[in-house]
Amino acid sequence: MSTPDSDAPISPLAGLGIAVLAVSTSAILVRWSAAPSLVKAFYRVLFTVALLAPVALVRHRDALATISGRDLLAAGGAGVALAAHFASWFESLNHTTVAASVTLVQSQPLFVAVGAWAVLDERVSRRTAIGIGVALAGMVLMSVSDFLTASGAPRPLLGNGLAVVGAVTAAAYVLTGRSVRSRVSLVPYVVVVYTVCAAALLVVAVGRGDPLTGYPPREWLLFLGMAVGPGVFGHTVINWALAHLESSVVSVSLLGEPVGSTILALFLLGEIPTLPTVLGGAVVLGGIYVSAS
Repeated sequence: MSTPDSDAPISPLAGLGIAVLAVSTSAILVRWSAAPSLVKAFYRVLFTVALLAPVALVRHRDALATISGRDLLAAGGAGVALAAHFASWFESLNHTTVAASVTLVQSQPLFVAVGAWAVLDERVSRRTAIGIGVALAGMVLMSVSDFLTASGAPRPLLGNGLAVVGAVTAAAYVLTGRSVRSRVSLVPYVVVVYTVCAAALLVVAVGRGDPLTGYPPREWLLFLGMAVGPGVFGHTVINWALAHLESSVVSVSLLGEPVGSTILALFLLGEIPTLPTVLGGAVVLGGIYVSAS
């Protein structure tokens, strides 16, 4: 398949590995921040736009100017879906454990596989389907202790439900990106998506009355960290990979995020994973290997 950036400087699977490591830090940075969920999400995306917009304006001005109205509309839809994903998932982390929230939000392959079949006419191979099934089984195993004991989480049912909403909206974001990225270069595409996403989050945050200023320097550093790590090296690399790999492979690879986040939560937040979480993580990695290899 020929795409606007078909000459990949590195292996797409290697790029996905970098993205998984980057997005694994997201839940930790969100937990460390004391700002309202919508404010955290807004500044994460806004700072990502600030980092990428100069590159788009200097090196991709012509590509930006020639994006069709149809693709602009689709990219805008992806931005709204991404805003809904961030809003629901960031709030989820206020109510349930990192392991449960990150694991459930990565149940998106179920929705991606159905959407790819219904909308993009993609056929999921038997190997990929088996890998998704194995990975999802690992996710269930990782989450079982949180469902049964809540692991000290204040409102696990609410948090888990919000994480599933985040999974559905993330699937919509991935599927939209898969269709548009076959025609639009990476940087122009993500700048449009992130700009719409930031605008949507701003509208909702202002409507709720969340304060946008008055935060200490530590909070601004956390917002910037969310943009550089999970934003630029995470979601942006994921969008790049979507031009070279099937959407189902990209999505199932992101199931490595719960494993990375759980390990980081152990060392940085003191959240000790249960045995089902550890075993489930190993199964998730096995499913990723089967699907992506």
